[in-house]
Amino acid sequence: MTAKSPARRALIVDHDRAAWRDLEALLGEEGFETRALPTASAALDEIERFAPRVVFSELQLPDMEGLRFIERARLRSPLSCFIVLSRDASVESAVEALKRGADDMLLRPQGRDSLKTLLSAALARSCKGESEWIPDEVFSPTLGDHPSMRALTQTLKHVARSRATVLIQGESGTGKELIAAAIHRLSPRRDRPFISVNCAALAETLLESELFGHERGAFTGAMSRREGRFERAHGGTLFLDEVSEIPLSVQVKLLRFLQERQFERVGGNETIRVDVRIVAATNLDLKSLVESRKFREDLFYRLNVVEVCVPPLRERRSDIPLLAELFLWRFREENHRAIDGFTEAAMDLLEAYHWPGNVRELENAIERAVVLCEGGRIDLQHLPKLDVQPTQHAPVFLPGISLAELERRAILQTLDAVGGSTAKAAAILGISRRKIQYRCKEWGITRISTPCPDDDESPLKSAGHHNQR
Repeated sequence: MTAKSPARRALIVDHDRAAWRDLEALLGEEGFETRALPTASAALDEIERFAPRVVFSELQLPDMEGLRFIERARLRSPLSCFIVLSRDASVESAVEALKRGADDMLLRPQGRDSLKTLLSAALARSCKGESEWIPDEVFSPTLGDHPSMRALTQTLKHVARSRATVLIQGESGTGKELIAAAIHRLSPRRDRPFISVNCAALAETLLESELFGHERGAFTGAMSRREGRFERAHGGTLFLDEVSEIPLSVQVKLLRFLQERQFERVGGNETIRVDVRIVAATNLDLKSLVESRKFREDLFYRLNVVEVCVPPLRERRSDIPLLAELFLWRFREENHRAIDGFTEAAMDLLEAYHWPGNVRELENAIERAVVLCEGGRIDLQHLPKLDVQPTQHAPVFLPGISLAELERRAILQTLDAVGGSTAKAAAILGISRRKIQYRCKEWGITRISTPCPDDDESPLKSAGHHNQR
């Protein structure tokens, strides 16, 4: 039997077996391959594998509210069209569904004509998605909303449509694999495999076999032929994490593939051709490795067709509350905890900390806090020990000035030093964030958020305490 096109797949999330069987029959008549699941958790596990173009969900699921399921599912399948199944025809329910991420609503019992109209609109949007429509939901809030991340999002939207090789550079823990997966999900290859390999985790001989496969008898223990990651990723994307750790002998073979799109298995003579897009990532400076002859220059330029640089978390502190809330939401669901949020003191500490481990360290800190928290809000005692250094930005003053002027200089110079972050300035000065905000309002300074790196002036200067207009 011929498989249905990915554009003709529908997922039904409904605990009422009789109801979904009727819908499944109508979808089958329209040429759709369908799957039906009774719970939101099962659907979330299945949605990336099945890659449906249309998802039908009832409003009340046994384990989750239907609209909450749609919010979570859209992050995993951004190009799907989500339709709410409802017996309530009120304007209020329809507006709420659309606000929460649904694309449309289908009233039950569903009629053939109304279903056809909805499917036509869904497929039209889906086809538009093949070339144009890339929703921000795939990036935000998962990656963040700082100006530097919004600029990165725009770059990724263009990169995803091409087949160009991409090199993602950034510190450990900044989310490079997440970005690679987003590129794949938004590309024309999204229905094909996304294969990831950590190049630092395998020895030289094992890495070559893992990437390119081997023939029987190629080395001791090779009892049969084995396909490598390149063959498994045919038609899709191969993500080479920590590409800087690839040995020089394997770099030669990778270079040949990038030049000619072909290779041989270890111990074999057969030339194999595959269609694979390469996305690589590293937390090291490849140019320095090239200069020290630890990385091939020709391979560097083959990998660096499109360069994507991910800023560390300390340079985009305004994303910390957003990411913290996202991780809290995820881990409280997994651990079945009723936690509403963070105390002001806990959030101030999160915003002030340097985060050398970046987003991964923040994620681990929130998971720990969720496990330890027994009340309604995460507080300081639930967080790991986060060492905020108060001396690294401490301002220096001359004697002979009034206390009021001393306070003014302390606050303004510290805000300048930390890029306008009231949370970090409060931690350094040992005062509350509200006091800083109150003083700035008193002095006529209204913009004190983290500045965009592209701005010529800091937000403090723009507010007027340096520029008198």
